[in-house]
Amino acid sequence: MTNQELMLTLTSCLFFMALVAWIAYRQTRGEVATREGYFLAGRGLSAVFIAGSMLLTNLSAEQLIGLNGSAYGFNLSSMGWEVTAAISTIAMAFLFLPRYLAGAFSTLPEFLNDRFDSDVRRASVVLFMVGYGFVTIPSVLYSGSIAVLQLFDIPTITGLAYSPALALTIIAIGSIGAIYAVFGGLRAVAVSDTLNGIGLLIIGIAVPLLGLAALGDGSIIAGLAVVTTTDTHKLNAIGSASDPTPFATLFTGMIFANLFYWCTNQYVIQRTLGARSLAEGQKGVLFSGFFKVLVPFLMMLPGVIAYHLYGPTLASIDLAYPALIRDVLPVYASGFFLAVLLGAVFSSFNSLLNSAATLFCLDVYAPFKERLNHGEKVTDAQLVRVAKWASVAIALFSFVVAPLLQFAPDGLWQIIRIFTGFYNIPIIAIVIVGLFTRHVPALGPKLVIGFHLVAYGLLQFVFKEQVAIHFLHLYAILFFIEIGIMLAVGHWLPRAKLWTYTTVSRVDMNPWSLAAPCAVTLFSCVVVLYITFSPLGLVGAGSSAYGSILGVVLALNAAVWWRGLRSV
Repeated sequence: MTNQELMLTLTSCLFFMALVAWIAYRQTRGEVATREGYFLAGRGLSAVFIAGSMLLTNLSAEQLIGLNGSAYGFNLSSMGWEVTAAISTIAMAFLFLPRYLAGAFSTLPEFLNDRFDSDVRRASVVLFMVGYGFVTIPSVLYSGSIAVLQLFDIPTITGLAYSPALALTIIAIGSIGAIYAVFGGLRAVAVSDTLNGIGLLIIGIAVPLLGLAALGDGSIIAGLAVVTTTDTHKLNAIGSASDPTPFATLFTGMIFANLFYWCTNQYVIQRTLGARSLAEGQKGVLFSGFFKVLVPFLMMLPGVIAYHLYGPTLASIDLAYPALIRDVLPVYASGFFLAVLLGAVFSSFNSLLNSAATLFCLDVYAPFKERLNHGEKVTDAQLVRVAKWASVAIALFSFVVAPLLQFAPDGLWQIIRIFTGFYNIPIIAIVIVGLFTRHVPALGPKLVIGFHLVAYGLLQFVFKEQVAIHFLHLYAILFFIEIGIMLAVGHWLPRAKLWTYTTVSRVDMNPWSLAAPCAVTLFSCVVVLYITFSPLGLVGAGSSAYGSILGVVLALNAAVWWRGLRSV
């Protein structure tokens, strides 16, 4: 990249980032002075902002690099993490969200306090805060910085060695991203996420089309023909035991990993808790599910195209997407792409900061101060001020931890996988039992948290070689054991008084009239994707039954929508 091209890239990048910041500022002026305004966007988020923010919170640089790399080096089996998440968004829309909004909860630990007791609330906060502070937030910063370094060769541009260049990139990205969370609260995060999401969608569509054109000597159709008729094993989503995501894991631990992420993970669900109505929340959640089923086309097809363009010659599978971007994206669009890439990193980072500050203020600081002050409520101004300082402290801590991840002996993904497993399964198990039973006492979750930390630690670090079981299968086994523990405690030592759900909803609780047909179509998309990217569809010779299967699915959806529209 010449100096002139570099200046064009940086100038256009700064322009697009400034535009997003200006729009976010205009949308949030005067709306962050209260606790609900700062932490929940005043409970006024529409479906567009909920869907856009959930999408960008979830998708970041590690998906762009990692998923395309997995498609380049293996096949489409890793799409399971993204596509099956759509099913979890259906569960969120129909099972979890109505209960969260009806209770007007601001955080998940607040619900656990209402359902069980303050000890369970504190334990869940500790699990979240340790996971966010030591793994999730630093890993988002680290992976985003690695992507920028790979795509734009920051060490060469700055003249710095790799480690100092990495640290500089982490601090620069983190400082800019923190501005939204510190000064704008959740609404600024949601607005900026949505705008960056539009940019990500544009890039996500443009890169595969440009790649297909390059593969087809200028013809997108010719390039598509190459992908769908040559080395079609790259299009196989039915993962074997040796693939990154074996197909069987979709029906065991992945179900619960996705349920945790989309239905109970504070930094994902917080924007749904700020919905202005149940209908808007359901629309936003389900719309984000439709974006997830587009991931194979937007974030994995480029990896397949890179395989056809370069063959298995790249030094690392993680270089597939950077190489394709370098060769097919016009120079004049590189600034926009950099802005989108940084926007995706900012989104995950500032969402995590906002949620970590929310947990600290509402579930740690406020209860502690109220006990000290003999029940006197903490003012909104105090909470917002503490939240800003907490966000700054967490951001600075992540600047220290993130560069250390480069020295991880087993790589970034191994660290994320291991440490997320310490808290995701007990949280989703406890929430499900809490929502759908009335007799299980607080002792059940307390035993489960202790059991999980010990059992998971032993199985991951002490007896890993002896057990030799895929970590997603381990998730499922521990989930059912922990559900059993809580139900057994509820049977032998039930609550003295059955828990009663108290409805204190502050928004319109009428459901979206088209939620059911929308959910049917979303589930159908998941099924059709797996049929298409399998030996029944595009892999190998395919099957003559493929067309008939699609026809049946289409007819079923037409009938469901006809009935749904008639009842509106």
